[in-house]
Amino acid sequence: MDTQHWRPVITAAQAGDRQALDELVAGWLPLVYNIVGRALNGHADVDDVVQETMLRAVDHLGSLRDPDSFRSWLVAIAMRQIRDRARRRTPERLEETAAADFAELTVLRLQLEGQRREVAEAVRWLDDEDRQLLSLWWLEVAGELTRRELAAAVGITRQHAAVRVQRMKERLETSRGIVRALDGACPDLRELTGRWHGRPDSVWRKRLARHIRGCAYCGGTRESVVPAERLLVGIALVPLPAGFTLSLAFGGKTAVAATSAGWSAKLLGALTKPAVAMTAGATIVAGGAYVVTQPPDAPPPRAAVTPTATAGSEPPPSAPPTPTPTPSPTVTEKADLYGTVVDAVDRAPDPDARPAALPRRPESGITSTGGPKAVMQHRGDSVTLSGQGYVLVRWQISPKSRPGALVMPAWTGLKGKLFHVASGGTRRMDDPLPGAPNGYATGMGGPDIGYAVLPPGAQQMWQNEYFYVDGTVTLTQNERGCDYGLIVFPSSWEAVDEDINEGPAQGAIRYGLVRDTGTDSAPVPQYVTRATPADPATVPQRSRV
Repeated sequence: MDTQHWRPVITAAQAGDRQALDELVAGWLPLVYNIVGRALNGHADVDDVVQETMLRAVDHLGSLRDPDSFRSWLVAIAMRQIRDRARRRTPERLEETAAADFAELTVLRLQLEGQRREVAEAVRWLDDEDRQLLSLWWLEVAGELTRRELAAAVGITRQHAAVRVQRMKERLETSRGIVRALDGACPDLRELTGRWHGRPDSVWRKRLARHIRGCAYCGGTRESVVPAERLLVGIALVPLPAGFTLSLAFGGKTAVAATSAGWSAKLLGALTKPAVAMTAGATIVAGGAYVVTQPPDAPPPRAAVTPTATAGSEPPPSAPPTPTPTPSPTVTEKADLYGTVVDAVDRAPDPDARPAALPRRPESGITSTGGPKAVMQHRGDSVTLSGQGYVLVRWQISPKSRPGALVMPAWTGLKGKLFHVASGGTRRMDDPLPGAPNGYATGMGGPDIGYAVLPPGAQQMWQNEYFYVDGTVTLTQNERGCDYGLIVFPSSWEAVDEDINEGPAQGAIRYGLVRDTGTDSAPVPQYVTRATPADPATVPQRSRV
């Protein structure tokens, strides 16, 4: 999170602007929650420490001299509250179990797999001091903090911080080895852990590490071990759980007293209600865009919205199953976005079906912050597109590296129009790959390596997806549970028309697909908003805009 981007909001909040204060609290609450949650590993005290941190930050906001130092100032407050909590603990409370293990929460909510999952689970084996440092270092390698801010929060020099971090990483690697060994089938280790109480602690960490060092089975690495910092790069903040709440007891203030003291109703809501608005059927108004989330058990739709396309057949039997589309909700007010339909799951056209005619739109040119070829391979990578014209988003999925749940990219901060024009690239991602035995492997993976799985209701993408922009919008890569990359190119009508008309005659799998109707009923992407959330991955994955 870039503090300079927040400077106007911080300055306005210091001047007494309630709306700015609301935005500041809601925007930075996830960072504080991640630091405290990981440092305490989800202990029941997390809520109290997060609440106290945010209240102290709001109460002392006027004393902050330089708005650009807000992030380091806020992180330092959080670390002081964590250390104060450790000093207040009684011997009885030392035996309390975690309310919601943060390692497990990290794995589930970020959908981590493989060695990334291993790193998250290894955190359980660290001592309190190491976990506190890890809570900052994790965010440093994920791009949320700087080394200077890490050192300031711990209260040591950058040189000393480098030494402390290196020692913590060594213990983290030892803990990763323990997680890996416990997943194995070593009979000697099973005998040793027969006396283990099941709770990670420093005594058993040393015992298990000693066994691993002397065991040919446990010590033999059967795959290359990737350094933890490379695994954590690009992993964003763990979203606040839907059940996460903060008490109304503002350090003795009642809700009425807090309100009379200047707390706005919206700020009270941010501090006392679940921060992730994912309740069934809820409508969130953000910057003019109405995002309606669907209940998981909603009844099936009467009919799916079908974009303009040539009618065709179902996807081939060898392809991974297409998720059932989420139903179209009732929106009481029309969203302030171009397009009256949203991309929805459709039938794959027959490979020999020629695409419909592509309407020609005005083109004054597209400017991209990523240049003529923006390569986005890590979570959080983004590109901002401005102007009027066509844009190509090319998908590169690598199930061999990490299959799993695919988190779609998000379009945020939209000003103007954005809609889906066409799909091309000679194949849909669930088409069989050339040369694959019996068409078993597809662009989404295969049974031998696993599949990349779309979220429910997501539109199956093609190798090349084309969009039309008339204004400004930012596209963010939300890679999380599955390894994929996006390449974004400013394009042209001629390039789109040529691509979608390359078909089986050129040795490809299929012709392309036209979605642009030439009217305002051209479909908009599913994950688009005019708002600019701190974490674009929070744009609902089963939304209708």
